[in-house]
Amino acid sequence: MQKRAFWNTTASARATVLVALLTTAFAGNALADRDDRDSALLPAPVIVSSTVPLNGDLNPYGVVFVPRDFARSGVLKPGDLLVSNFNNNQNLQGTGTTIVKIVPGGTPQVFFGGPAGLGLTTGLVVLKSGFVIVGNMPSADGTSATVLPGSILVLNAQGARVAEWTNAQNPLVNGPWDMAVHDEGDRAQLFVSNVLGGTVVRFDLDIRNGRLAIGRAVQIASGYMHRGDPAALEVGPTGLVYDARRDRLYVASTADNAIFAIADAGKSSADAGRGTVVFQDNVHLHGPLGLALGPNGHLFASNSDVVNSDPAHPSEIVEFTTNGRFVAQLSVDPAQGGSFGLGFLRMSDDAVRFAAVDDNTATIMVWTLPFEAGH
Repeated sequence: MQKRAFWNTTASARATVLVALLTTAFAGNALADRDDRDSALLPAPVIVSSTVPLNGDLNPYGVVFVPRDFARSGVLKPGDLLVSNFNNNQNLQGTGTTIVKIVPGGTPQVFFGGPAGLGLTTGLVVLKSGFVIVGNMPSADGTSATVLPGSILVLNAQGARVAEWTNAQNPLVNGPWDMAVHDEGDRAQLFVSNVLGGTVVRFDLDIRNGRLAIGRAVQIASGYMHRGDPAALEVGPTGLVYDARRDRLYVASTADNAIFAIADAGKSSADAGRGTVVFQDNVHLHGPLGLALGPNGHLFASNSDVVNSDPAHPSEIVEFTTNGRFVAQLSVDPAQGGSFGLGFLRMSDDAVRFAAVDDNTATIMVWTLPFEAGH
């Protein structure tokens, strides 16, 4: 199929064009098993919704769809969309305390509202067994000078906190910035990027009798550049994607301005350093943050604009193959610093949903895309 341009449009037209390109790409060349697909995935009609709860939390970071095979319980159901907020209503970074359930076109519902002293990060995953896991890296005053190593919070399907894994309990928890999960039902592997140490850790989780516990914790990657930043609070390894077929973990390292791959990530007991470079492109990468794997087999990275900034290409999401070939790009906001959390959900054999936040407007865009399984 002929390669389609990705997203080069003005504000009101961006969503429509994104949808059109996504629709064309999915319908003609979907769910690639190969890494050499040239067809851009994005874009179809879009729904724009607020991520701001009643307490005024801002700066939406983590994005996750409740999976199709989620155990129905509590207030969540398959297909629900959750977003974690990193800032409070004063827009201080590292002070957001809420996870919201998106209401299309309306005010979001609070799924979890924690006490002051939290700073909920991009790390947000939902397990089939009913647990929600979120990273916490608080700052007392919204600056990197007061950032703490934080913790990993475990919530049940009602949004109640049932466990917390702290830095004091396990020093491998050191600024949990983003997450990916390999979920097998009664066990799971949680991959966590630590922005304060420039590392990636795998937590092997046991799920029994309605309880979740860490069986083993292993540092599998290290050496990523990391630092405090006045605009982004902290800059370091962020987005993670786990490919179970290849046992490969992809890492978006913001400060390195590159995407890396860690081989044997699900079974390794050794630190692989930074792994191998998959995509390093100073034209299209501007401090990659969020990372997602599309159903066409391509990787999607959101640019932070705090590294290798280009005002002519603000707030872009970049699509590229796992072999490192650029495919397309989309600006989600006319100003810099808007793109962050991303998420996909395969709803059925013929439909996929894609979600992307805009930090600048505290909104999330959701596209429902036609999808042809088996092509």
